[in-house]
Amino acid sequence: MLWLMILAVVGLVFAPAMWLRPSRRQQRVMGLREHARELGVAVRIESSPLHDGGETLPAYRWRYPPQQPGPDFLVVREALASESLKACQPGWRWRVEPLRDLPGDASNQLATLLETLPEDAVVVESSAACLTLWWDESLSREAFTRLEAGMTDLAKELAGRPDYPGAHSRLRAPRAPSAGS
Repeated sequence: MLWLMILAVVGLVFAPAMWLRPSRRQQRVMGLREHARELGVAVRIESSPLHDGGETLPAYRWRYPPQQPGPDFLVVREALASESLKACQPGWRWRVEPLRDLPGDASNQLATLLETLPEDAVVVESSAACLTLWWDESLSREAFTRLEAGMTDLAKELAGRPDYPGAHSRLRAPRAPSAGS
């Protein structure tokens, strides 16, 4: 009987520690986020751009170089988008279209990327500062590495193609003083 009481007390002492231990999914997601950061991808949990009450989602960001801002657009998975939004490609709708058409290479890379995104990817957004993927982190590290390569290629293709070229002049490097100044 004494052994049962000792086991019960030990169990009560260690039970809270077991509850605090991260689940397998949490461990996988922490590893994925660390891997993304090692690849140069910024990861934050923020309110998503979806109009369903401000749900928070992980946002993975590929930054454009400061002197090469990107275009502004937002593409939403069709299952979460209004039918009144213009189709971008099968399964995706524009919430915000770029003001100028994307050049052929960038348009093709975006189309290829949208086809290959996992089902839990809900929004791809571009702003002057970065290209962002809003998703629920379903991929393994290896699969994310392939996704990251596609996002990096698209970010490189979009860099330097802002919707308002003059608006980002403050981001350009300062001019060197001329010899006559």
